[in-house]
Amino acid sequence: MRDTEAIYRTPLTAAGGLAVTGSGRQHARRAVTDRKLPSFAVVLVERGQGWLETAASGRMSLTGPALFWLFPNRVHSYRPDEGGWDERWALFEGSFTRDFVRLRIMTERHPVVALHHLDEVVRLFGKLHADLLDDTNLGQASAALMLHRIVISAARQASGAADRRQERLDMADIVETLRRRAMQPLDLAAFAAEHGMSPATLRRRFTLETGLPPKAFQLRARMDHAKQLLATTDEKIETVAAMIGLDDPFYFSRVFHEREGCSPREFRARYPRV
Repeated sequence: MRDTEAIYRTPLTAAGGLAVTGSGRQHARRAVTDRKLPSFAVVLVERGQGWLETAASGRMSLTGPALFWLFPNRVHSYRPDEGGWDERWALFEGSFTRDFVRLRIMTERHPVVALHHLDEVVRLFGKLHADLLDDTNLGQASAALMLHRIVISAARQASGAADRRQERLDMADIVETLRRRAMQPLDLAAFAAEHGMSPATLRRRFTLETGLPPKAFQLRARMDHAKQLLATTDEKIETVAAMIGLDDPFYFSRVFHEREGCSPREFRARYPRV
């Protein structure tokens, strides 16, 4: 990789969830020293080695293929070794980044991700760059989708999930088990032990698989079933609450309103039975 390319875009005002504001590629030889960026960035090192330093992570050696995350308004430095490295990069922002950080998909203390499946990530970066070149609303939306896939691919490779297909299949079975039992009380410690894990491990792997910790996933499943019952039956509100495992109808109504923006009775009125 010898040609240097760079594209910068102003995000769409309506694209609040995730927007890619820049993309490029180059053979880098120079150090970046004590820099701050106004947005998030991801840098893919395809070949070469060097180091990255941030206040949160300290100085870390880096050997491609790998990528690293840079966080907005955080001082960082990095430098390829004498031979340089081949890099691709993207700048991004939006409210989805809060979820990436909250779910520990991107972490400041561990910004470097060693890659075991480089071709997949290179393809996603290439498609992202082509989408930005397109410079249309659809192109920007597609670039955001590619960035989201880069985040997920990196998270899977960081956890080793890409190399442990059986673990992913096992996790899918655990998710389905909790879905079937969602109306029953959940003892997380017992549920984790049933599947040979500690509660912390189960919570981490479950969140990576579904985007939600187990109890939040259970509550979502309960509320989804409640909506189905409200829309398709004439059961009383307190009966619906009991049917989804909540004995307190006032608590059920409060949680339902917090999640749906309306009361169970108002929801039923919106979707009358045919």
